[in-house]
Amino acid sequence: MKKLLTLASLLVVASLALTACGGGGASSASDLLGAIQERGYILVSTDPNYEPQSFLNTEGSRPSDTKCPGDALTTAEMQGFDVDVAIAVGDSLGVETCFATPSWDAITAGSWADKWDVSVGSMTVTTARQQVLDFSVPYYYTPAVIAVAADSGIDSLDGLSGQAICAGAATTYESWLNNDMEGLGLPEASIYAHVPENVTVVPLETDQECAQAIAAGRTDFIAYVTSDTVVDANLAAGMPVVKLDGAVFSEDLAAAFDKSATLDSTSLRAKVDELFTAMHSDGRLSDLSNKWFGMDLTTAPNK
Repeated sequence: MKKLLTLASLLVVASLALTACGGGGASSASDLLGAIQERGYILVSTDPNYEPQSFLNTEGSRPSDTKCPGDALTTAEMQGFDVDVAIAVGDSLGVETCFATPSWDAITAGSWADKWDVSVGSMTVTTARQQVLDFSVPYYYTPAVIAVAADSGIDSLDGLSGQAICAGAATTYESWLNNDMEGLGLPEASIYAHVPENVTVVPLETDQECAQAIAAGRTDFIAYVTSDTVVDANLAAGMPVVKLDGAVFSEDLAAAFDKSATLDSTSLRAKVDELFTAMHSDGRLSDLSNKWFGMDLTTAPNK
């Protein structure tokens, strides 16, 4: 496991990447796929603090011959499951993969102003997000779970009644905690548990920061909601948390495309769908899932 970044360093990376130029408004291409192939790189938004899905490679160094913009990260500087999936997208198009790291709420809000081309960042497909974003076929599926501080003495969902719980801002986890079923936007069969009564929701920029805050001794919340894969990574890193039994809902995770992009993304989305379908069929996604999660999360759950 790599050491987790300080918040300050993450903010520097994020602020730099937010200015990255993605969709290529100056391109002479007629659509986004053509613009990407013309410039020789695809700019993918993802999270640099979401291990094991995506996180900085502190041992990597930027190659001198990269086509990535100066304020974007290269494949040598990032690692994780989502990173490997994004690299596969770039490889399938015959271009280099580069990474921008804007805030999660900026990604889910749409209207990216062509600053990046696509999100490959474990985004759950929801009805609300489908108003501003187009989605690929899902590339994997995860259960959402709750973890509590190890010294809390809480061992069940009911034990969280009246407690403060953390979640990443603008995430499905925050929507669930707020009983915002419209914002959550999942089919009823994908929701397995009701929110405990009278909880206080504490949003942070990402759900991973909730775990890091508990590890740092923060006491204004006692639990957090996130992907099962993130909690497993937190436990493997030795964080003082305990995972409660049972998922609270399940998520279909897909690549996302901005509906308001200057250049049409239809052909790019079709290429990504074709790639993900092939990677499901030939086992490449299963291999990546086993590599990063220690289990295969690429089969849709029974709902």
